[in-house]
Amino acid sequence: MTFNEILEKLKDFFQPLIDVLSYTIFSLGKTDFTVITILSLIFSFVALVYIANLIRSLLVNKLMARYNIEYGIRQTYGYIFRLFILLLGTLIILNSFGINFTTLGIVVGALGVGIGFGLQTIVDNIVSGMIILFDQPIKVGDRVQVGDIIGDIIKIGGRATTIRTNDNIIVIVPNSEFISKMVINWSHNDRRIRIKVPLGVSYKEDPDRVKQIVLEEANKNENVLSNPEPFLLFTDYGSSSIDFTLLVWSTKYVDRPAFLQSELYYAIFRRFKEENIEIPFPQRDINFRNELTIKKDGEQAN
Repeated sequence: MTFNEILEKLKDFFQPLIDVLSYTIFSLGKTDFTVITILSLIFSFVALVYIANLIRSLLVNKLMARYNIEYGIRQTYGYIFRLFILLLGTLIILNSFGINFTTLGIVVGALGVGIGFGLQTIVDNIVSGMIILFDQPIKVGDRVQVGDIIGDIIKIGGRATTIRTNDNIIVIVPNSEFISKMVINWSHNDRRIRIKVPLGVSYKEDPDRVKQIVLEEANKNENVLSNPEPFLLFTDYGSSSIDFTLLVWSTKYVDRPAFLQSELYYAIFRRFKEENIEIPFPQRDINFRNELTIKKDGEQAN
């Protein structure tokens, strides 16, 4: 059997598969979309996404990391660069497959009408995501509060932002929530926050002595910043105590302020006990009134 005969037999064997792959599913302008064309397009876009993600990872974790750029800013730049690569790669792929951009524009325009009516929310979130990336009211690593949700931003996507709460619960928040509603960003400028610790002592105690003791304990805590230094406010004459509020700054407990409050409460309670500083409990004055009841028919009165 000659080589040409072998090729003819192989061609006859694979002819059904070739016919299937060459079958035209639809046409767009002058371009016929066969099965092999669609498979090639799918493979090209998968390769494009993989390359874009790889370049983004190298840019964020290798190149920009050398210049001590903040992680959240690196993530934002990396995401924008990834979008640029995807857009440029998409244009190159479509052009290489001979797709007529005029015809494609008509199709996109028709889809745009459908999007305007049926996918308004998705488009709103995508546009909001672009605003977030360029305006940067939030970034990866920020501590934010949106409504009742408080947590750290771990990812900003095209449609939604991912937040991790203190309970390690992942919450997916649509990007439009960060644009249309009030958002509290606890770490927009830096990771330093002020924590308030309310406390009260008995009226018989000297406020100046209480101030000295509390500030000494606050300064002993390694998680309390010395600049700005701790401060004790005399806030109120309470019903059973004189009330103070300890103000301290910290960078470690941005996501867990209650932990630092607990540490300070433990230390202050021990010190108050050593110094015989009385911590009052709620007190109420009760007045008893003795009433005289007159009974009829000579009965004994109370």
